[in-house]
Amino acid sequence: MTDKNKKNRVVKAWVHQHVNDTYVNQAQKDGYRSRAAYKLLEIDKEDGIFHNVKVVVDLGCAPGSWSQVALNKVGLSGKVIGVDLLEIDPISRLNFIHGDFTEQTTLDKLLQAIDNKEVDLVISDMAPNLSGIKNVDQARSAYLVELALDFSRGYLKAGGHCLIKVFQGSEFDELVKLARNLFTQVLIRKPEASRSKSKEVYLLCKSKKPV
Repeated sequence: MTDKNKKNRVVKAWVHQHVNDTYVNQAQKDGYRSRAAYKLLEIDKEDGIFHNVKVVVDLGCAPGSWSQVALNKVGLSGKVIGVDLLEIDPISRLNFIHGDFTEQTTLDKLLQAIDNKEVDLVISDMAPNLSGIKNVDQARSAYLVELALDFSRGYLKAGGHCLIKVFQGSEFDELVKLARNLFTQVLIRKPEASRSKSKEVYLLCKSKKPV
């Protein structure tokens, strides 16, 4: 089989899976921009991460489904700030910052959006652009997790929660250790809406310790 034919088979298999995906179809019915909404909804149903939350920062928010969930949860009096390297179609009431979270200029815009005040909840579904080189991709992913934890260290209120996507690999244990230094409890969640073949899991970091 040629590389081209193999690639075509992989693409067709992905399209078939996508079209027949229960969560994809449900997202279209419910008005969510992607199936990822149900990962966040499932974790919130189990762990109540939006309880008494009014200000949320959503890192890596494109295409916007997590922000949609967050906006519904915080209500009209709440505030959600989303950040992503990719542009997204506008979402009512979402304060969207277009930029690379790894760059200082984007962080400065985010800090301005939160008035340099602490927030109630940090959620991150960030993932790196994949190179196909395993070690490189793992390192890039770990770096994004570290950035999310570092932001939480500085701008998440004491007692606040943080939810971060992590890919299982050689860096995983060290990332869990970093999170446990900051939070009272660190749980690993693999929601049903997360595809079983995916190595992604979510670190649910609960009750930030006072700094």
